[in-house]
Amino acid sequence: MESRLDPYKIAPKAVQAIMGLETYVAQSGLEQSLLELVKIRASQINGCAFCLHMHTNDARKLGESEDRMHLLSAWRESPLYTPRERAALAWTEAVTLLAQTHAPDADYEEMRRHFTEEEAVKLAMAIMTINVWNRLAVGFRRIHPVAKA
Repeated sequence: MESRLDPYKIAPKAVQAIMGLETYVAQSGLEQSLLELVKIRASQINGCAFCLHMHTNDARKLGESEDRMHLLSAWRESPLYTPRERAALAWTEAVTLLAQTHAPDADYEEMRRHFTEEEAVKLAMAIMTINVWNRLAVGFRRIHPVAKA
């Protein structure tokens, strides 16, 4: 696979705008471990190797277990995730797969049981931001560092 183009060089102001969202999410006060799980799950759904590589490494540095990362695509069948994490993961899937799910009321209501209104917006921003990064990386075929070695 070859990279199609480098949006970081071609449109740095656009990438800088996305980085503004990323900074907001990082400083949102949501648990960093939760944010990494959300980023990994959305990246799995979107098939973004670059982001999967980055966020599994980031999660590992935060102390995330290998088992929880390995089972993330089957989180519904695993007892390793807290109710808050499960609500965030369900909402991540609902928003990432919006055309198929239409963000079901049940997923929204479960998420709201575990997140304040402000946290719900912050979680949504985290989900939307990783989806932007995924689409940028997959669309332009950004090569993850392991493939370059």
